[in-house]
Amino acid sequence: MCSGSFAKCLGVSLIPLAIVCVLCNILLFFPGGTTVEKEQITEQVWYFGGILGSGVLMIFPALVFLGLKNNDCCGCCGNESCGKRFAMLSSILFAAVGVVGAGYSVIVSAVAINGGPQCGIKNGTVISWTYPFENGNYLTNSSMWPVCIEPSGVVSWHLSLFSVLLVMGLIQIALCAVQVINGLLGCLCGDCCGCCGGSDGSV
Repeated sequence: MCSGSFAKCLGVSLIPLAIVCVLCNILLFFPGGTTVEKEQITEQVWYFGGILGSGVLMIFPALVFLGLKNNDCCGCCGNESCGKRFAMLSSILFAAVGVVGAGYSVIVSAVAINGGPQCGIKNGTVISWTYPFENGNYLTNSSMWPVCIEPSGVVSWHLSLFSVLLVMGLIQIALCAVQVINGLLGCLCGDCCGCCGGSDGSV
């Protein structure tokens, strides 16, 4: 398979992952599926890890990867003037942008999972909004979750969505890392070495 075709496959894979991350980040603004006050939303949600990191920043490398296949294949092998090698080299830079964006989302998600959600707990006769969990202690002890009275189901909501962001971010990092290797091979060996047998594209 030509490195340009392989890059296109990676680009196609990155787009739905980016969309999922954006949707997860948006849903996190509605803890437990309900509307709360701005200051009652967990702090890490406002870092926009899924929207900016794994979302917007991931669109750029995805579009670049998709566009690599649009270049003329035949006659490009060993011919740097056609720009194919430069295109593969530039894809490495955009892949690095994707790694940075996804890495940011992974870090934000990991911190949010470790710290737990902000929620309403009963303090005497009133409900106080705070972060009742520390250092991920609630992850292995689900009996602590009922301490969050409001919103209902906020702990599982928080944990599920940030876990999805974490996993999606790791997958995006892996795909971008693969493109770095693919881009290097395309830059060094040419994008379509099997297309050089003739001007009609035969091998």
